[in-house]
Amino acid sequence: MTQQEVLEVIVKALDSKRAEKIKVLRVRDLTILGDFFVIANGTSTTHTRTLADEVEYQMSQKGIEPMHREGRGNGSNWVVLDYADVIVHIFYKETREFYQLERLWADAEEIDISAWLKPNRAE
Repeated sequence: MTQQEVLEVIVKALDSKRAEKIKVLRVRDLTILGDFFVIANGTSTTHTRTLADEVEYQMSQKGIEPMHREGRGNGSNWVVLDYADVIVHIFYKETREFYQLERLWADAEEIDISAWLKPNRAE
């Protein structure tokens, strides 16, 4: 799969489970950690885990497993799924507000994902 296809699967998976404020940042020129960060949040720790589970499920249906997972325990406020060049950050709402990754990576290019979101969910 191309990076674009990977991003689309991830964004659609998050959107299907009603993730809030989904953003894709192109960080390729800013860090060696990856090419893209996908950032989203859930409304509870349970919702956060559900979002991560859906991303993993949809990606595994395409034959792609994360290289690494972090934060999957009970009460997780931040789950990270590492798909090599695409790093997925799924936060509990208050945790996202605290860490403000978008501000930390303010120099990153935000990718337009509106075509991948259900029409009533585009932000």
